[in-house]
Amino acid sequence: MKTIITYGTFDLFHQGHYNILKRAKEQGDYLIVGVTGEQYDIERGKLNVSQTIAERIENIRRTGLADKIITEEYEGQKISDIKKYHVDVFVIGSDWRGKFDFLKEHCEVLYLERTKDISSTMLRNKEISNIQFGIAGSGRIAERFVPESKYVSGCNIRGVYSRNIKNASKFCNKFELEFCTDDYEELVDKCDVIYIATPHKLHYQMTKSALKKGKHVLCEKPITLNSNQLIELYEIADKKKLVLMEGIKTAYSPGFNRLIDLAKFEVIGKICHIDATFTKLENKSNREFDFEQAGGSVNELASYPLLVVEKLLGKPKAISYNSIYENNVDIFTKINLEYEDAFATLKVGLGVKSEGDLVISGTKGYIYVFAPWWKTQEFEVRRENRNLNKKYFIQFDGDGLRYEISEFMKLINCKKKESWMLSRSNSINIVKVIEDFSRLNIQNMHN
Repeated sequence: MKTIITYGTFDLFHQGHYNILKRAKEQGDYLIVGVTGEQYDIERGKLNVSQTIAERIENIRRTGLADKIITEEYEGQKISDIKKYHVDVFVIGSDWRGKFDFLKEHCEVLYLERTKDISSTMLRNKEISNIQFGIAGSGRIAERFVPESKYVSGCNIRGVYSRNIKNASKFCNKFELEFCTDDYEELVDKCDVIYIATPHKLHYQMTKSALKKGKHVLCEKPITLNSNQLIELYEIADKKKLVLMEGIKTAYSPGFNRLIDLAKFEVIGKICHIDATFTKLENKSNREFDFEQAGGSVNELASYPLLVVEKLLGKPKAISYNSIYENNVDIFTKINLEYEDAFATLKVGLGVKSEGDLVISGTKGYIYVFAPWWKTQEFEVRRENRNLNKKYFIQFDGDGLRYEISEFMKLINCKKKESWMLSRSNSINIVKVIEDFSRLNIQNMHN
C-alpha cells in the first residue's frame, strides 16, 4: 500500500483545496490529511483563519478523499508523522516549492500546481478587504497599533484623527496614511471602523458618535469609566447590529487564554487566592498623572489584573482599596477583593515599581506567571513535589495588539456581537470596580 500525506490550514474550503486533495489521493492508495491546529496557526502568524479546526476537519471529511485526518500541532511534526505512518509520498502545493526538500531524506516529495485564481486569502479578502480603519488618537498606543495591524489580513488603516492637526499630520506621514484630520466626524464619515485610542474621558462620546453613524468600534480600555454608559453603548451597538469591543490586549493573547483554561481545569485544585501586579514608572508630565484627564493607576492599569479575577473568580462580594496619592492621583493602589471562599490582591502603580508577576494559588499547587504576566508567554504549574512541576511557553508576538485586532475582525466577519475571550459582562464588571474606586476617591477628596 502506498501512503500519501499532505498538510494545510484548509480555511474556507474551496475548489482549489478539493483539487489538490483529489490529485494527492491519485498518487497512492491511502491519503492522510494534516490540518493545522489553532494554536499552531497562531504561532505561525496565521491570525486571520476564519473557521475553527472542527469546521475545517469536517469540510475535509465531507470530500470523502481523506482516509485519515490528523492535527498538526507544532513545527517539526511532519517528520514524526512521516515515520509514524510509514509515508511514501509527501504532497504539497507548488507555492511551497523547495520549502520541504529536506523531507526527501524520509520520503518522496511532490509539489503539485495549485488551482490558479483562487485561494482562501482571496476569498477572505473579498469579505474584509473593503474594511477601512480610522484611528482616533495619535499617541503612544496608536503608534503601536499601525504596525501591529499589518499582521491581520484585511485591516487597512486609512486615516487618523487628533485634536492637534500637527500631531495628526506627523502620524499620517510616518505611517503613509491616506488622510489626517482634526475633525472627528470627518474620520467617522470616511472610514468603516473606528479604533479609539484617545484619553479615557473622550471614549464614551466618541464611541457613541461612531456607533450612531453605523461604524464598528474597537476602543481602548476602559471604554468608559461609568458602567451605565458602557451598558448604553452596548445597547446602541445591538440596535445598529454593530461590534463594540474593548481593547484589553491580554484577553485576546494565546498564552493568557491557555493559562485561564489550565486554571479553570483545576490543575492546581480549587483556586483560593490570586495575586497580580502591574506597575510602571511613567513621566509625571504625562496625562496619566492628570486628575482632570482621569489619570491614576487604577484608571490606567487596573483593567489587566481585574481581567484575571473576573475570568477565574467572577464578581466579588466585597472590595477595599489602599492607595498612595500625589496631586489627587493614585500613583499606587492595592485592590483587595473578597469572594465566598477565595480572595485576591491586585497591585497597580504608575509611580511605584514592583515585580510584575502573577500567582494563582490553589489547594493542589499554584501557577506562577513570569513578569510581565500581561504579555503571557511563560508560566509554571508548581507542586509541593518539585519533580511534578511543569513549565509552559506560548509565543507572544510583537506588542500583542495583533491578537485583539484579529478577534475584532473575526467578530465583524462572522456577524457576532461579542467575544468569548472578553465578554460584555466581563467588561461591565471590570469597569464597575474602576467606577467604585473613583467614587470613593472623590468622596475622600471632599472629606
